Order: sequence, then C-alpha cells, then structure tokens
Amino acid sequence: MILSVIRGITLLSLTGPGIAGNHFLFVGHAYAFLTRPEKKPIHLILAQLAFANTIIICTKGSKDITVSFHLRNGLGTATCKTVFYLGRVARGLSMCTTCLLSVVQALTISPRTSSWRKLKPRTAWQVLPSLLLFWILNSLISSNLLSYITAAQSTNGSGITPSGSHPYCHMLPSGLTVRWLFLTLMALRDIISQSLMGWSSGYMAFRLCKHRQSVLHLRSSTSQRNSSPETRATRSALLLMACFLLFYWADFIFSFCIGSFLTNDRTVLNIKLFLTLGYASLSPFVLISRASHQPPRRSAR
Repeated sequence: MILSVIRGITLLSLTGPGIAGNHFLFVGHAYAFLTRPEKKPIHLILAQLAFANTIIICTKGSKDITVSFHLRNGLGTATCKTVFYLGRVARGLSMCTTCLLSVVQALTISPRTSSWRKLKPRTAWQVLPSLLLFWILNSLISSNLLSYITAAQSTNGSGITPSGSHPYCHMLPSGLTVRWLFLTLMALRDIISQSLMGWSSGYMAFRLCKHRQSVLHLRSSTSQRNSSPETRATRSALLLMACFLLFYWADFIFSFCIGSFLTNDRTVLNIKLFLTLGYASLSPFVLISRASHQPPRRSAR
C-alpha cells in the first residue's frame, strides 16, 4: 500500500511538469502559427508533438495513478477503450512527428546546391498532409484495442491485462494471427521511423562538424560569436533525437517483450512506465531550454 502511494506521488511529480511543459510549447507554437504571416512548418510540427505528448502523459498517467491510489470508480468499458486507444495512438503519433521534425531539420541544413534541399517544405501547408497521414495510420494500427479492451468486471476473469499494467481494464483473448499482425505493424512503423531518424541525425551531425570546421577557420577574422538559427535548431533536434532514442528504443524492447510473453512482472512494468512517460515529459523542456538560449531578434529598420 505504501509503495503504491509513493509510486503515485512519483507519477504526479512526473506528469504535472510534463503536462505544463507541453501545454506551454503547444500554446506558443499554435499562437505563432495563427498570428504570424509566415506559416513555418516547424510551428505545426512542434504543436502536434506537444499535443501528442500531452495525450500520452494524460492517458498513461491517469491509468497508473488510478492503480496506485486504488481509484476504480468510473473505469467502465468505454473509459478503458478510450484511455488505452488514445494512449497507443498518441505514442505512435509522437514517434512519427519526431521523425518528421528530424527529417525536416536535416533538409533545412543541407547545402543549397544539394538535391535534398529541394524537398524542404517551405510552408506549414506542405507538412499538413504528412501530419494528417500520421493520425490515420496510427489510428488504424491501434484499432484492435477498440475490439478487445474491456472493463475488468465485464470479463469475469477471462481476460488478460493489456501490457499487464492496469488491473481494472482487461484485453479479451485474440487469435495468434491478429496479435502478431498488429505487433508486426507496430514494429514496422517503429523501425521505419527510427531508421529515418538515424539517417537524419547522422547527417545533421556531419553537417555540424563541417560547419564547426568552417567557423574555426573564420573565427580569427570575425567577432561574431552567436551561432546561426539553423545551427541552434539543429543542435536542439539532435538533443531531442538523443532523448527519443534513449527512451523509445528501450520502451520498444519492453513493449515487444511484454506484448509477446504477456508478462506481469512488476519491475518490468514499472520500468516501461517511466520509459513511456520520460520522453513525453522531458522533450518540451529540451526544446524550451534550447529556445531560451537564442539571442533576441533585431528589429529591421
């Protein structure tokens, strides 16, 4: 009982700042997108990333806080379906949006003479179809939860706990083909997204090294010390990719093992919980802290 309360308090301390940080990031970029005449792709991408991370924190946090404090009231079948489905969709959405952010930033810093530079989106409307496609794909990949998730009292003990993490919501047994079909689709999505992130992150690191060599040659003849906006944005993207890979590769391994073997080991489930919430809670502060180091823009005269 005491351990459950401590776990719940720890979750509250992680979800509270995470929701606040993502809310601040979402409002800031949504306001910039709506008010500025130039509709930059980065504003739309980061607004969706913050929105997806907020859903992850709210759904995952609410599930585990309910368990930790033994709050069962209101957890009917409809609530179980909604919470688990939205959490799974938001996880995939966060991954795909982070991948898009990495690729767009890699295209942004590519040389002007490179053929890759031609693929760079110029306005937010050019990335909007990709963001909508992410919603559709992840909604379909997670659609099996709508059929198999149910409240615990509706199963009479015949169901299994999804990811073993919530005693009040169960997953009805599904066929082996259905189970492996959706696990394969999830794995394929993760591999493609993270492969693109790996390529773009490696390319950005290469371009930063080239830029640093150029700066070292020019430093003796210039007094400018501030890095360019593109360089600062690239460093932010690389730092975000490092956080993403740290949390999501580990989370993917735990999710695959739990989904395959239906384990109920509490240590494994607790590690997976903090891995799931870690990136969603940390990423807004990575972006906000990097933005706060940017010098103010000089007004044009």
